[in-house]
Amino acid sequence: MNKIRKGDEVIVTTGKDKGRRGTVLQVFDDDRVLVEGVNLAKKHIKPNPNIGEAGGIKDTAMPMDISNVLVFNPKSKKGERVGFRVEKDGSKARVFKSGDAVDI
Repeated sequence: MNKIRKGDEVIVTTGKDKGRRGTVLQVFDDDRVLVEGVNLAKKHIKPNPNIGEAGGIKDTAMPMDISNVLVFNPKSKKGERVGFRVEKDGSKARVFKSGDAVDI
């Protein structure tokens, strides 16, 4: 069970995009995450007339290390660390370190 999952809203804590928020598009096995609209890099694309793709320079989101993002808590309007709590029925639930539940 991962602390950061696909679909979570996260805030970047370090790097050139510090303070920006975005949604996690993908979590990779090597502890990297792809965040929508964050950590953009310029990619040079060759034109491909077979599929109708025009060439040029496009901005592409690149994966960043999972330690550089925190899950955004809408209640406190900040990024917070996430932990786990075992519920009374035995299931695990993600919770912010402040005590609020992540998954509502």
